[in-house]
Amino acid sequence: MKKVLILCVHRPNRSPSQRFRFEQYLPFLEQNGYRFTFSYLLNEEQDKIYYKPGNYFKKLKIAIAASSKRIYETIVSKKYDLIFVHREAYMLGTSFFERVMANKVPMIFDFDDSIWIENVISEGNKKLAFLKNASKTSDIIKESALVFAGNDYLATYARKFNKEVVVVPTTIDTEKYQCKTKKKKDGALCIGWSGSFSTIEHFKTSITALQKIKEKYGTKVHFMIIGDENYYCKELQTQGLPWRPETEVDDLCKIDIGIMPLPDTDWARGKCGLKALQYMGLSIPTLMSPVGVNTDIVQNAENGFLPVTEDEWILHLSTLVEEDELRQKIGAAGRQTVIDRYSVIRWKSKYLDYFNQLTTMF
Repeated sequence: MKKVLILCVHRPNRSPSQRFRFEQYLPFLEQNGYRFTFSYLLNEEQDKIYYKPGNYFKKLKIAIAASSKRIYETIVSKKYDLIFVHREAYMLGTSFFERVMANKVPMIFDFDDSIWIENVISEGNKKLAFLKNASKTSDIIKESALVFAGNDYLATYARKFNKEVVVVPTTIDTEKYQCKTKKKKDGALCIGWSGSFSTIEHFKTSITALQKIKEKYGTKVHFMIIGDENYYCKELQTQGLPWRPETEVDDLCKIDIGIMPLPDTDWARGKCGLKALQYMGLSIPTLMSPVGVNTDIVQNAENGFLPVTEDEWILHLSTLVEEDELRQKIGAAGRQTVIDRYSVIRWKSKYLDYFNQLTTMF
């Protein structure tokens, strides 16, 4: 058995980034001769403390415990055949742990956001921004034997520091992502957005267009927010649902039309299109801003829509609300796109190949 140490911040099944980037591949890799030590820094209780404002003494204790854990792993890292780092091994501003371990054992670095951009930090830790060091991303890339970039934009950045970079898209388990029940043809259509409290600002950019859809269709449509149950838009009378791993697919299946509005920023260009891929994987017709990888995922009016202006958002939403056959056609084309290009089935053998290359090379 080849032994792999996984270094990440969050516990298993907590972070969408971790779940859709690597966690869903672990059973397949284990079937093919790999054994994993999953080392994360925040348990459930620490997670609640770390991302809320204040609690600085408790956060200090969390950081010290995390440092101790990583120091120990640095000492024993040679017993592993491979190190896998997702985004960062440590939540503060040092790349020390990655650099030391990479000098002992080959390391894969996996990232799916523009995490080198300064001043991108959770709301609960704005006052601790000085402890972050976004530029450490380039240091980690330099030390890696192989870099997994979630899209071409991220890969272009990574290749400034390391030629061993491959694009590994965020993928969907299409065997799991299937709606169990057919949607009813009668009743209000659900226009839905999935995300979190940290990305709800993206949803807010679509509110004006959605208000006009509500004015136009009245009770024929309703609006759902998945992932930030505390958010409520009075004008849209939104329904909020918490994100729950055990009901994630069933909750998404309540959506008839999925939306993914994004601002055109450096941070947004690094996004890997997960929300849209989730919708599309479930045959939900999808509208997404033409930013970054979104234009690779969707061919406008074929497997989804790429509205730019408010008028285009209203036009495409109206068309989908009114035309049942078009919703089915676009939804089916979207799912086929995911199966062909962004599915675990499509990528799992390649993922295994990358691991095998490193564990046999060194």
